[in-house]
Amino acid sequence: MRTRFFALLPALALPLLLTAALCVALALPRAALAVDLKDMILDPGPLKPVDSVLKVRPGDMAPDFTLPGVIMNKGGKRSVRLSDYRGRKNVMLSFVPAAFTPVCSDQWPGYNLAKDLFDEYDTEVLGISVDNLPSLYAWAVEMRGLWFPVLSDFWPHGGVAQAYGVLRTSGTAERAIVIIDKKGVVRFAEIFNINIRPDLGVIMAELHKLEPQPPSGAPGPR
Repeated sequence: MRTRFFALLPALALPLLLTAALCVALALPRAALAVDLKDMILDPGPLKPVDSVLKVRPGDMAPDFTLPGVIMNKGGKRSVRLSDYRGRKNVMLSFVPAAFTPVCSDQWPGYNLAKDLFDEYDTEVLGISVDNLPSLYAWAVEMRGLWFPVLSDFWPHGGVAQAYGVLRTSGTAERAIVIIDKKGVVRFAEIFNINIRPDLGVIMAELHKLEPQPPSGAPGPR
């Protein structure tokens, strides 16, 4: 009997070890099992700073589009149409190359910190990437949520980026900013160095230009 028991020990050992491992895993705090965003980032290294030519200029009507998006504070997925903001909000289109990359993962959370400034200029931010919707959703969750819609220009691939002239030959979007006023007119458009986050001060200076200006000779705001 004793000999038979010892013969069964190897077969019993693996299930016991797996059970013990599962108990330890369940006992760990959630934070210990979580993966930090920084550990999920893929650094592509230095890229060609600019690889396309803008097709929109200040004074042009902004090409309209409808894209599926993720809106973290408004129930998740929904479609967003640019022209729906006409007459209601200024819009800033923020094109970025790819989810889970270093500069992009730093740029958009920075707009969370600047939300009050965008509100002051009555401006909605629309983030746009050629990534598919599930990837953008996972990325937004890892960035602890964003207050603005994150839109997927995945299919037709890069169609909106192509219309604005910000689709790179690699198939990703440029790091570009397009500011559109409440009439749907482009007021600012620039492709920035893809390796560097756009200067928030430049963006705010351009949004300030959208503010109604006092008539000539009239006193300005005090």
